[in-house]
Amino acid sequence: MASNNVDALAALSNMTVESHSDFLREVLLRAVTQVMDAEVATACNAEYGERSDSRENARNGYRPRALETRMGTLELAIPKLRQGSYLPSFLAPRRRWEQAFVNVVCEAYVLGVSTRKVEDLVEAMGARGMSRSEVSRMAATLDTQVTQFRQRALEGRYPYVWLDAVYVKVREGVRVVSKAVLIAHAVSADGFREVLGVDVAAGEMEDAWRQFLAGLVERGLKGVRLVISDAHAGLKAARRGVFNSVPWQRCRVHFMRNVLCRVRKPAQGFVSATLRHVFDQPDIGTAREAMREAVKLLEEKYPAASTVVSDASEDVLAFKSFPEKHWRQIHSTNPLERLNKEVRRRTDVVGIFPNDASALRLITMLLVEQNDEWAVGRRYFSLESLVELEASPSPPPQLEHGSAMPGAEAA
Repeated sequence: MASNNVDALAALSNMTVESHSDFLREVLLRAVTQVMDAEVATACNAEYGERSDSRENARNGYRPRALETRMGTLELAIPKLRQGSYLPSFLAPRRRWEQAFVNVVCEAYVLGVSTRKVEDLVEAMGARGMSRSEVSRMAATLDTQVTQFRQRALEGRYPYVWLDAVYVKVREGVRVVSKAVLIAHAVSADGFREVLGVDVAAGEMEDAWRQFLAGLVERGLKGVRLVISDAHAGLKAARRGVFNSVPWQRCRVHFMRNVLCRVRKPAQGFVSATLRHVFDQPDIGTAREAMREAVKLLEEKYPAASTVVSDASEDVLAFKSFPEKHWRQIHSTNPLERLNKEVRRRTDVVGIFPNDASALRLITMLLVEQNDEWAVGRRYFSLESLVELEASPSPPPQLEHGSAMPGAEAA
């Protein structure tokens, strides 16, 4: 017995990494196969091949399914039942965004816009051979979830709101056009992040943003203390129309890019350092004073950059009027940019959406998944810092571009 154990250990030690991986994969495959056999026997109320008066169902062949594991791909043979369906307990149902993805590529196929790329996507997602009725059924289920999420009531207060747009390609007849996906996300009074809304529009015109923002207000958006976005003209105009009395934080990252593109590359380091000195100030008063000095310093050699800085001086410093613990998160649209990056990663796989509805369906499902993760994750802001925010007075209204910048005493 001891000799056999020694021989077995020696054989294991002599295994190559590849053979060891194959051995573990085979062991795992046997284990999950036994789990499936046991679950199907329970569902049938009888073992495989057993004749029993208590039998409630019967097997009806197998269907292949690849399962990705850390030890490699397992080629499963999942038992099928004569009545109903069976899904092994260790296989989670397809996530909502994946359902939407399958629906997008299938819909493209059904509408006659399929290409080799789309067919590869269908095959990769395990949707080969889906019928029109299956596509319609899946679309109806997903559309119900999309509508419920986009039209849900917004309860509570949302002191910080981020606004941005990503662009996707959508087919319109024989043309392929670029559409704007408008996205709003916020931090609630409890400190958790939440996706407020999403919509597809022809572009970032004022009318599109105004309708989008008005829809958020109609659904119950309130308690907004600061809106953070880039300086797109349509978005700015719509924000003034819907949130006129709410301060606006112009994205600091976009602002820096706008300034630096107006100076020669050798001078960009100097200009960047000058503006960083402004942002490093400990409060809004000293930041405004440093901004005035920066405008004077840049005015002689870099007048174009100086004009951008002067026009944006009040908007880009709005975050300084809020609790210092929040400055890092609210001075730019970076929190939303990370979300947008994930949206772009998934939409780039599709390439061209067959219509607006398919784009909205996929992106909304992505945002639903993200919203669920935020709901059970860590608070974005601590409760203590939010209490400080509620106790602080609202900042004075901002001046329009071109107005004289208030002095430190106005803070």
